[in-house]
Amino acid sequence: MSTLPNGVDGGVPTPGVFAAVDIGASSGRVMLGRISPEGVALETVHRFPNGVVERDGGLRWDFDALFAEVLKGLAAASTVAAAQGETIASIGIDTWAVDYGLVDRSGKLVAQPYSYRDDRSRAAVAPVHAKLDPARLYQTTGLQFLQFNTIYQLATERDLDGLQALLIPDLIAFLLTGIRRTEATNASTTGLFDAVAGEWATEFFTVLGLPKDLFPPLIRPGETYGKLLADVAAAVGLPRETTVVAVGSHDTASAVAAVPATADNGGDDFAYISSGTWSLVGLELKHPVLTEASREANFTNERGVDGTIRYLRNVGGLWLLSECQRTWAQEGFQPDLTALLTAAGALPPGGPQINPDDPSFIAPDNMPERIRAAISRTGEVLPNDPAAITRCIMDSLAAAYARTISAAERLAGRPADVVHVVGGGSQNALLCQLTANASGKPVIAGPVEATALGNVLVQARAAGATAGGLKDLRGIVRTGTTLRRYEPLVTARQGYVQ
Repeated sequence: MSTLPNGVDGGVPTPGVFAAVDIGASSGRVMLGRISPEGVALETVHRFPNGVVERDGGLRWDFDALFAEVLKGLAAASTVAAAQGETIASIGIDTWAVDYGLVDRSGKLVAQPYSYRDDRSRAAVAPVHAKLDPARLYQTTGLQFLQFNTIYQLATERDLDGLQALLIPDLIAFLLTGIRRTEATNASTTGLFDAVAGEWATEFFTVLGLPKDLFPPLIRPGETYGKLLADVAAAVGLPRETTVVAVGSHDTASAVAAVPATADNGGDDFAYISSGTWSLVGLELKHPVLTEASREANFTNERGVDGTIRYLRNVGGLWLLSECQRTWAQEGFQPDLTALLTAAGALPPGGPQINPDDPSFIAPDNMPERIRAAISRTGEVLPNDPAAITRCIMDSLAAAYARTISAAERLAGRPADVVHVVGGGSQNALLCQLTANASGKPVIAGPVEATALGNVLVQARAAGATAGGLKDLRGIVRTGTTLRRYEPLVTARQGYVQ
């Protein structure tokens, strides 16, 4: 039974609403979340674009512009809440993982942060592995090897003395509060975090010659960074007492916290796909899996809310399609997405597939040509047709999801009865149905706004507006979400069957 704001005792609802700053690799938004017996109501008060820029010899985030948009969003949130006689109780921040900004002792950001899509860290992989054997790294961190993991990015830095690295959500929190902390779910993606102890792997800092205080102390979801700085509070029109609360600051941690799993649709035995720009595919566990077989399969053990382990692999995501759309738009062709997916779904199954995890797809470029080139290297031919390319992407992602779930079940020794798809990809009926077909498991799609829901619910629990563990929070999500179920199809219908 979920404990909602009015409580099981019929108490008075806790006043206030919660502001969620939710930023992805291509866009961001600030939302207001209101908790009631009907679930969580989300209201978007500000949206803004985000993306990498060529600057100072690399692909970087325009963080100054990004933070300015955060302030605009919080000002809009303040205005909307005040118009309804509400008080914003707290602010929570989630973003993508691994990237960081360097700040000096005075708190100045010394340069715009590099993006993980920059290729600079590729050359650092071998030197890091010469000092820290990959098997040893995995036995401690349990982290999936990706060339852009923070550990490899930091190995390219010089003159770190006197500087601190703040992961992107922590950097935003610092500029809002003046408090330097590192939230644990994001810390677990750095390659410098002990997966068992839940603390920094300090010996790795020594081996790599990194300052031991390079990152600020850890903070856990539900703990408080601090109150708004006076000038920030004045700029956004919020009370000085407004707090910034740590949530699952890795957006996937917040999204998984809002997976609407129940005892009758899988309970603890569910797989999840957080489907967006990237796809994060895996299981929720109580303990990390640090075996050599797990390392060879390139699975990661990242922290979730309430000390859970997100046992998963990064799989290529809808970035592939969005980059195709961008290229087609530059060429003067802007197909309606719904019509494009309908046309793709009408094509017969069994078409060519790519490996969506191929590093050649990471950087922005002409994605349709890269996909067709990858297919040609297999000896097959993919027509230069948007519907055919879209179907190739959908088939490839569904197959990759199914492979990843199967491998996770085997390596963790725990079956999954159902697959929950949350995030933007949950709206993609073709992808959800193909995933059900490929995995042989029911797929439950929704909520779309899982990340913001997880963000708001952790804040609400910290404020006393709700209570309980993850199962209770997930019960609140189910209360307010319309879910769609896809059963595996065993006969050809609408071109969906593999």
